[in-house]
Amino acid sequence: MLRSPLNHTAGDVFDWHMRPGALERLIPPWGNIKIEERTGTPTDGGRVRFRLSRGPTDLTWELRHTSYEEGRRFSEEQTEGPFTRWVHTHRFDPVGEGKCTIEDHVNWELPLGMAGKFLGGSTVEYELERLFTFRHHRIENELARIDRYGGPKSLRIGVTGSSGLIGRALCHTLTTGGHEVVRIVRKRGLGSDVFWDPIEETIDTDGLEGLDAVVHLAGESLLGFRWTDDKKKRICESRIQGTEFLAQTLGGLRCPPRVLVSASAVGFYGDRGTEILTERSKPGNGFLADLCQAWEAASRPASRMGIRVVNLRTGLVLTPLGGALGTMLLPFRVGVGGRLGNGRQYVSWIDHDDLLTLIHHVIWTDSISGAVNATSPYAVPNATFTDTLGRVLRRPTLLPIPRLAVRAVLGEMGRETLLSSARAQPDVAQETGFEFQYPGLEESLLYQLGKEVPSTGQDQ
Repeated sequence: MLRSPLNHTAGDVFDWHMRPGALERLIPPWGNIKIEERTGTPTDGGRVRFRLSRGPTDLTWELRHTSYEEGRRFSEEQTEGPFTRWVHTHRFDPVGEGKCTIEDHVNWELPLGMAGKFLGGSTVEYELERLFTFRHHRIENELARIDRYGGPKSLRIGVTGSSGLIGRALCHTLTTGGHEVVRIVRKRGLGSDVFWDPIEETIDTDGLEGLDAVVHLAGESLLGFRWTDDKKKRICESRIQGTEFLAQTLGGLRCPPRVLVSASAVGFYGDRGTEILTERSKPGNGFLADLCQAWEAASRPASRMGIRVVNLRTGLVLTPLGGALGTMLLPFRVGVGGRLGNGRQYVSWIDHDDLLTLIHHVIWTDSISGAVNATSPYAVPNATFTDTLGRVLRRPTLLPIPRLAVRAVLGEMGRETLLSSARAQPDVAQETGFEFQYPGLEESLLYQLGKEVPSTGQDQ
């Protein structure tokens, strides 16, 4: 059992748990857990089916809600899965004005009775403590974000790239904040979602009318084995053509959004060595720098029509769910990770949760427009990044990958994404009062990988 104090009312914490997206936000990023199916709600005996990946093995785990008391508690019980018995009760108890305690209590039993407890009991207890400590910490952070950026009015926010690494989590943070998310997608017939095809330049404009904000994250992934001519064409078309079409469409609406947040990247600055790069720095050279300049320019039609436009120049986003860190984890975990080239090139990075909060910040801060470096204040050399990741994973990092090998295997993609140096600083974010929850590399990795999560309370 874990009980933690929270600086929020029991009603607010309970209501957060009942909103769409809450369960997804409570799944730890390191857990390899996916929601396969969900029916009903905690109020009507709903069920949730998960898929758990444990090495080469996939397990099915199904839970059924068994009790519910408005504003105070709810429970779920395993109907299929790895435990002989599993009953999880969530409790929310008021403690003084504006505060409460949250308690997670699990009654569990492994197969094989005492033998099962002897063989796996300590592992289960460790994982439960790790899980609930993370969850309580994230709940506190999520509610703090709502307090700061939610405001009295629920917004209607459109999101492109809503199935991607950032977009999916952003949608969950918005819905748990009480906002309506309109997903702008490339498949027809998905409920209230808005269809668009940025290449064919077709879009359901009626579905865009009356949006308060649009967050544009869609685009062909930069990652891959090599940048072929065809890959580079898809990257450019999806970002430049898609952004320009969306910006022109939004600007021509009868009731346009007040803000468009459009993705960009620190690749804008090119390979700049140890130079400190702020939003006022000049662009660099190379494919990525040229791409980012054209990408940001493509959003200007919206600006000319009176929409506030923010271009997020995002660095390496830290989450084990995917992206660069997700790709790096396996070789580092087996002890074959190491610095790239001479290791002196700077890596501009940002914690995944901090990026989500920064997107909220630029939506709700009317004074922000133009470029915003979406990076931690503390960019680090690749060698420092490598050593820190190895230390967090408790693995050696003794096998450097020579610069020539990176270029030979990955070509231009490797040179521009892995070997170039960008020491970006988030001046605009900090000057407008944004506070990073995880500004340091090690604390972000510890949190995202579940190695050391700050506790909000105490075990009972």
